[in-house]
Amino acid sequence: MNMGEKTYYVSHFIDELYQNGLEHVVISPGSRSTPLAMTFAEHPSIREWIHFDERSAAFFALGMAKRTQKPVALVCTSGTAAANYYPAIVEAYYSRVPLLVLTADRPHELRDNGAPQAIDQIKMYGSYTKYFHEMAVPENTDQIKRYSRRQASRAFSIADHPNKGPVQLNFPFKEPLVPDLSLSDLWGNSTEQYVNHITGQEQVDEHAVHDMIEMISGLGKGVIVCGELHSEEARKLILRLAQKWEIPVFADVLSNLRKHPDTNQYIISTYDAILKQEQVRLKLDIDFVIRFGSMPVSKPYMQWVTAKKPLHIVVDENQGYREPTSIESTMVFSEPAALLKQLVESELTPSIEQQWKNFWLNNDQMAKELLTSDHNELTEGTTVLKLSEAVEEKSVVFVGNSMPIRDLDTFFLNDEKSVNVMANRGANGIDGVISSAMGVAATGQSVTLVIGDVSFLHDYTALFIAKQYDLPVRIIVLNNNGGGIFSFLPQNNEKKHFEALFGTPFNPPIQTMVEGLQVAYEHAHDLKQLEQCLREQINHLEVIEVQTDREENLVWHKQQWQNVFEQLKWDN
Repeated sequence: MNMGEKTYYVSHFIDELYQNGLEHVVISPGSRSTPLAMTFAEHPSIREWIHFDERSAAFFALGMAKRTQKPVALVCTSGTAAANYYPAIVEAYYSRVPLLVLTADRPHELRDNGAPQAIDQIKMYGSYTKYFHEMAVPENTDQIKRYSRRQASRAFSIADHPNKGPVQLNFPFKEPLVPDLSLSDLWGNSTEQYVNHITGQEQVDEHAVHDMIEMISGLGKGVIVCGELHSEEARKLILRLAQKWEIPVFADVLSNLRKHPDTNQYIISTYDAILKQEQVRLKLDIDFVIRFGSMPVSKPYMQWVTAKKPLHIVVDENQGYREPTSIESTMVFSEPAALLKQLVESELTPSIEQQWKNFWLNNDQMAKELLTSDHNELTEGTTVLKLSEAVEEKSVVFVGNSMPIRDLDTFFLNDEKSVNVMANRGANGIDGVISSAMGVAATGQSVTLVIGDVSFLHDYTALFIAKQYDLPVRIIVLNNNGGGIFSFLPQNNEKKHFEALFGTPFNPPIQTMVEGLQVAYEHAHDLKQLEQCLREQINHLEVIEVQTDREENLVWHKQQWQNVFEQLKWDN
């Protein structure tokens, strides 16, 4: 026995997702989700990816959606399977990544009465989804098929439009669960979206742009700050604006302004190192900041701006509010590229002080020379330096949170080539990082992942999906046997409890874990061996382990920052 003609309810829903632009679905095995799983697998134009671990599968889908900036669907069975999606949905919400979360459920008569594998899935992700809908129980009527298509189109559109994010549709299915895939005209006869959604770019009018430039008129010490940017058009316009205004641009490593064919002298990549010492932040005044994208990784930058309280303009779209400094701010709600185009084309320009420009341009050059010179030892910082030099054109570097992204922010320096740096900086978690990188690779992109040992342990099961689909990913594991970032925090002074609670040394057998899955492994003992590994083209899954000492790493980093501080030039 199968679902018979009730299958049309599911097949029309899935085909409508395709008509709206869906290309990928990530499915985890289960019984209650059989109607969705089998019908998705049958669709001729949607690629299905299978992973047994729902937590990893969700981050895998997130990586694909993050790279393509298009919705990716997730399918799981009822119960705690859906709960395992939660961390990735939180990340997708805060990082504005479009996901279609399709959770199978028990029918209403089997809920809240002790039936197996039944939990409350109604709005189970709370405010972390843009939209929730409890789907109808399948029927075979023209009305219900129209309803199915309407809900698919609506969900796709909500996920895909600013600010992008996850939506959940909950599907109650009664037995029998096996769809009838032999039905004639299984997908219907639609050749376009059932609901056509017409939207436009959000932008401010010319008078508002004029007022914005007038606000900074007469203020000579200003910067443009760029966090994570998704739009290549926005990146190109920022580079043009920097040259037109002759203004320093603090480029977070996720802005992807550093390794860009059009990068220029105004793109300051070492501002974090320059601002690292409190004496510098106290002495250096600033008049105004215009920020595009999310808040940068740099903590010294945030401390400096919070203390100095400059005129603060934050550009975000669709009433977004990413402003954690709590200083008085002007929020400009516009699609970034639209506003940047208006600024580039405006006849008005601010007058940036020459001494201010010289301070940032000259000290940025000095800091880059110091950070890249005379390094013979293998450290976490020099690992990133060598990657920065060797990274392939048009490749992706995915970076884990905690110390790895901070090392990239310091040591991944400017170059006139196209490289895309990505990370999960919505919630800044260390979970799901390998899975997300694998999702990026699944879009047909070779990926280098830089990750710490604790984060590697969190997401080890993601190696199975990489093996299953032969994804081209190079994983560099910075193994300092624990939580290296805590050595840089005040907790490091609490020696009685530090190692057990924060250092957390688990002595991970990285080599054994990797080779046990028959994955290529290399232990880089020195810089020369690391350089040789990085010169090889990425063709398959491989792991390079770099072992470091947490205390030595702390001392080494502090020395680099001190070197920069001692060489700062104030009168240029």
